[in-house]
Amino acid sequence: MAITCDCPMSQPGPTLAATCGGGAFMLFMGLLEVFLRSQCDLEDPCGRAQYRRHMDSVYDFIVVGGGSAGSVVAARLSEVPEWRVLLLEAGFDEPTGAQVPSMFLNFIGSSIDWGYTTESEPAACLAETDRKCYWPRGKVLGGTSVMNGMMYMRGSRRDYDSWAEAGNEGWSYEEVLPYFLKSEDNKQVEEMDKGYHATGGPLTVSQFPYHPPLSSSIVKAGEELGYRAIDLNGEHHTGFAIAQTTNRNGSRLSVARAFLRPAKHRPNLHIMLNATVTKILINQTNRQAYAVEVRNSFGGTEVIFANNEIVLSAGAVASPQILQLSGIGDPEVLSRAGVKTIHRLPAVGHNLHNHVAHFLNFQVNDNNTAALNWATAMEYLLFRDGLMSGTGISEVTAFINTKYANPAEDNPDIQLFFGGFLADCAKTGMVGERLDNGSRTIQIIPTVLHPKSRGRLEIASANPFDYPKIYANYLTHADDVKTLIEGIKFAIKLSETKALKRYGVKLDKTPVAGCEKIKFGCDAYWECAVRMQTAPENHQAGSCKMGPRGDPTAVVDNLLQVQGVDRLRVADASIMPSVVSGNTNAPAIMIGERAADFIKQRWLGSTLAPFPLGGHGGISNVLQASDTQPQAIWQRWV
Repeated sequence: MAITCDCPMSQPGPTLAATCGGGAFMLFMGLLEVFLRSQCDLEDPCGRAQYRRHMDSVYDFIVVGGGSAGSVVAARLSEVPEWRVLLLEAGFDEPTGAQVPSMFLNFIGSSIDWGYTTESEPAACLAETDRKCYWPRGKVLGGTSVMNGMMYMRGSRRDYDSWAEAGNEGWSYEEVLPYFLKSEDNKQVEEMDKGYHATGGPLTVSQFPYHPPLSSSIVKAGEELGYRAIDLNGEHHTGFAIAQTTNRNGSRLSVARAFLRPAKHRPNLHIMLNATVTKILINQTNRQAYAVEVRNSFGGTEVIFANNEIVLSAGAVASPQILQLSGIGDPEVLSRAGVKTIHRLPAVGHNLHNHVAHFLNFQVNDNNTAALNWATAMEYLLFRDGLMSGTGISEVTAFINTKYANPAEDNPDIQLFFGGFLADCAKTGMVGERLDNGSRTIQIIPTVLHPKSRGRLEIASANPFDYPKIYANYLTHADDVKTLIEGIKFAIKLSETKALKRYGVKLDKTPVAGCEKIKFGCDAYWECAVRMQTAPENHQAGSCKMGPRGDPTAVVDNLLQVQGVDRLRVADASIMPSVVSGNTNAPAIMIGERAADFIKQRWLGSTLAPFPLGGHGGISNVLQASDTQPQAIWQRWV
C-alpha cells in the first residue's frame, strides 16, 4: 500500500470532479480525488520541484517551456552547479488525477490544455464547427506528457537517417540512439531487443500493469495477417505490440516527474510557473539573444537576462509564435501583425504538419472488463493494478505497410491506434461505452505516418495572448488520402480475423453525416468520411524546421541554433524536418537531451567546440577531445 507523508499538500491543476460532468460522477470523482491525494507517490508533496521566484533578473540559461523537451534541457543544464538555470512555464503543476492512466482523456479541454483550434480547413474537418480542427496541447509543467496516452515510441531508423541525408549532420539513427538510451530506465529490458534499450536513466519505461484480454487478441489478429509481435523500438519497426509506456508503478510518469523532481534540491535551478514569455529580446548590432520578456503570475511584465543562452522549448505552436512575436520571421507576416522585423527568417511557422487519422467504430461482445467502482478504485489505490492502471486497449499499437510502402525499407506508412475499455466517466465513458444490446464500442484508428500535406502558422497580432492562426491544410495532398483509405481497409480486414471474430467484432456501418449518398465502403465513401471526420493525432511538428545553414526552408541548424541569431536555440518537436513515424513524446525527450549536450559542449571551456556526434553519446567523445578539462567538474554532471 502506498504510504502518506507529512509535507504540505499543494492543489495543482483541475480535479477529477471538475473534469467529469453529472452529479453521480462528480461525487464519486470528488471522493476518489481525496483518496488519490492521500497517496504520497501520486500527490508527491515532498518530491515536487521547488518553484522558486528568482532572486534577481540574471541567469546563465533561460529555458522557455517546461514540456517534454524543455524539462529535460533545464534538468540537464542544472547538473552543472556553476550554471544558474531558469525554467519558465506558462501553466501550473500537474494535477494529481492525471497520474492515473485510465483518466488520461479527462484533462483534454481542461484548464491545463491550451485548446488550440486551426483556421477553417479547406479539405478536412469538414463536419466540425466552422471546419476547424481541435488541437489539445499541455499548458502545464510537463507539457503534453501530462495528458497524453503515455505510449513510448521512438520512430523508425529511416526517420532519422532521412534527417541526416537532408544535411543535418549528427542526426542519423545511430547517432540519436545513444540519447534515447541516456534517458531510459527500461523495466523489461530482458524482454526487449538487445542493444536497443538501457536502464538507469530518469525515464521509467514499461508496459502497464493491467491489460484487457482484448489487447492480446488484437496482437494475435495481427499475426493472422502476417505481422509479428515485436519490440517496435528495437531492430525492426513493422509489426504489432502491447506498447511500453512512460509509467512508473502503474502511474503516469511525466517529464516533469522524471527529470525535474529529482533536481528539486539543486539551488541553481529555478522554476517559474504561470509565467508566459511574450518575446525574446535580440541585440540588433551583434544579432545575439540576451533576454526574455515575461508576464508573471502577478500580472506584471518583467525582463530577465541570460548571460549565455536562451532555449525555446514551447512546442510546435508556441515556439514559432514566440519567434514571430520577437520579430524573427517573415517580414510580411510580422508587418500584418504590427511587429517590427528584427531578423528576417521567412521559414518560421512553415512546414507545420501532423499525423492525420480517422476513427472507425466497432461493436464487440465483451463485458468482462469491470466498470469503474469502489472495488476497482481500491485495487488501484492499494496495489496500483487493475482497470485504473492502464489505458484500456489504447496500449496496443501496430505499424503496417499499405500498397504505397516498400516493406523492404522497414518504414511503415500506417500506424494503428485502438480505443476502448477505459474506466467509465461522464466525460470519457463514450470510449468503450456499453450499448443497450450488451455490447461495447471500440475504435480502430488508422493514422498516416508520413503526411505530405504541409501547413503554416502565423501570429494574429502583436498581442502575445492572442492565439496564432494555424493553417493545418490536412489532406490537401492526395497521397495522404489514398494512404489513409488503405489503412482503413486494413483495419476492417483486421476486425474480420478469427482472433477478433470470437469477440463478435462488427464494423458500425452508420454512414458518416454528409456521405450518406455515396455507397458505403467504396473508396469515394471513405474519402468523404476522412474529410468530414478528420482525426488529428496531436503529433504536431516541423514549424521551426532543422536544416543546413543557408537552407531557406530551415529555421535552426543541426545544433538547433536559430539561423542568423546567436545564443538562441529551439529544442522541441518543431525542429523535426519531417515528423517521426510514431508518437512524438520520446523523440522530444531525445531532442532535449541533444540540446543540453550541444550547450554543454559550447560553454564548458574553449576546447569544447561543437562537433559531429557519433557512437554511444556525446559525453564520452567530449572527454576524449579535452585533456585540459578537470575531471571533477565532469563527474558532477555526467
